Amino acid sequence: MQHILVVDDEEDLREILRFNLEAEGFAVATAGSAEEALATLHAQPSCFDLILLDIMMDTMSGIEMMQRLRDAGDTTPVIFLTALSTHDDQLRGFDVGADDYITKPFSFDTVLARIRAVLRRSQPHSPVNQSAPNTLTKREHLILQLLQDHPGRYFTREEILAAVWPNDALVGERSVDVHIARLRKKLGADGNHIVNKTGFGYGLV
Repeated sequence: MQHILVVDDEEDLREILRFNLEAEGFAVATAGSAEEALATLHAQPSCFDLILLDIMMDTMSGIEMMQRLRDAGDTTPVIFLTALSTHDDQLRGFDVGADDYITKPFSFDTVLARIRAVLRRSQPHSPVNQSAPNTLTKREHLILQLLQDHPGRYFTREEILAAVWPNDALVGERSVDVHIARLRKKLGADGNHIVNKTGFGYGLV
């Protein structure tokens, strides 16, 4: 399970993010200030996979907290969540080492997509991904990525169709079986990691 620290002085926003992220399978801790967040990170070093960090907070800003982290050698990925939306503000955020920058107001779907993208970039690829041949089709790549993003979770054919063929109502469940069979074959021995559990669907184990 991946751990996320949400740092924002708006209690309602912290709790909304916590609730939705936990529903997506993340472990979430929150902090109402940069000082509280730094204390949490000091008490639990290397615990968090990603930090969602507000910039405009009392006493210590998110920018200053970010600088302290990087000066101390902490490389935990950080996504800024802020109402500061000018180009210069964004450049400043990236200059201090942020991995992404999301302006308020935002949709949770946007936050979730950015989180997953940053986590994919920051964490080592699995052996299955390293051995994936370049002959995979676009749909095969999308299926493999979906399963890799959620190891141990099983997806129904309907869920795979919605993720990989979102706008094609003519594609049926049989297409999922065909694509996964081809994917397993192309992956060779690693294809055995993709399993079908009756009553649950396909998953990567």
